[in-house]
Amino acid sequence: MASDMNDYFNKKKSENGGFKKSSSGGGSSGGGGGPQMPKLDMNFGGGKAGIAYFIIAVIILLVLAKPFTIIEEGQRGILSTNGKYQDQALLPGLHFIVPVIQKVYVVDTKVRIINYASRIEANAGASGIITKPAVTVLDKRGLPVSIELTVQYRLNSQFAAQTISNWGFSWEDKIINPVVRDVVRNVVGKYDAESLPQMRNTIAIAIEAGIREKVASLKNSPAILQSVQLREIVLPQKVKEQIENVQIAKQQVQRAQQEVERAKQEAFKRAEEARGIAEKARIEAQGKADAVTIEAEANAKANLLISKSLTTKLLQLEQMKVQSKFNDALRENKDAKIFLTPGGSTPNIWVDMKNGHQTKTSTGH
Repeated sequence: MASDMNDYFNKKKSENGGFKKSSSGGGSSGGGGGPQMPKLDMNFGGGKAGIAYFIIAVIILLVLAKPFTIIEEGQRGILSTNGKYQDQALLPGLHFIVPVIQKVYVVDTKVRIINYASRIEANAGASGIITKPAVTVLDKRGLPVSIELTVQYRLNSQFAAQTISNWGFSWEDKIINPVVRDVVRNVVGKYDAESLPQMRNTIAIAIEAGIREKVASLKNSPAILQSVQLREIVLPQKVKEQIENVQIAKQQVQRAQQEVERAKQEAFKRAEEARGIAEKARIEAQGKADAVTIEAEANAKANLLISKSLTTKLLQLEQMKVQSKFNDALRENKDAKIFLTPGGSTPNIWVDMKNGHQTKTSTGH
């Protein structure tokens, strides 16, 4: 019973703020003349809770101090310890540093582009793309010419720390830009403005070779040149008009030459046709002459063969045939007179005395 009473009074005590007022208002049941203050729990609710609070505090401190850094692909980290750069750049990955004492500067090693243009392009301001004014050059006679080109390059990751240490974070404006402008002026300045369009390929090759040589000659090769593209040669308006006039004159000369060549071809064609006709006539005449010659030669050969084939007996036979014909004639015309030639070398002649006509009858030869 006494225990139950004590529990009751303790519960009431906690409900009343840990102290009990006296009926007279002069003090508490515990004495001391005033209200009794509660005691502060220095264990934070127990040992485990204190450890949890400590760990949370440490995590917050680490987040605020950030003793680590993450380097992504296409980047390098330049570690600075008390203001001094480390020789080797940090590779992509997680790296821990000492807060306050050390600091990491992240630099981009991906391909970058500088466009030298006379007007602002659509991609100006994009990541990794820089737009600069076109390179103004004086030609061989002092006329201003604008050269537009695109240069692709990247930071040499092997010597990134040395490059930042020597040239600073604005290394592009100290290396690429001055080299490009200097080389372009030296190359283009050797030509007249009128000859630049015709020498475009030669000029482009010379500019790229000059830029590569100058960048590669720098200490530690700070940049790697990817390509140099000559995009446009902007000439003065007067030079453009002059070039256009020259082109028009050349075209007119070419047309005249084509007309002359066409006339030559026509004349040559007509001459060939006439030559062909004459050759045809000559061939035909030659054919006819050859035919006559062949026929004459054939007749001569035939006569020769015949003359060789005539013998005395053959001639006598022919004479007898003729004599037979004369006998037949005398039977019909008894008044005829006949003159015989011996051997048959000349024609036999007989005369019809009634009619007074002479008839020659050949013996064949």
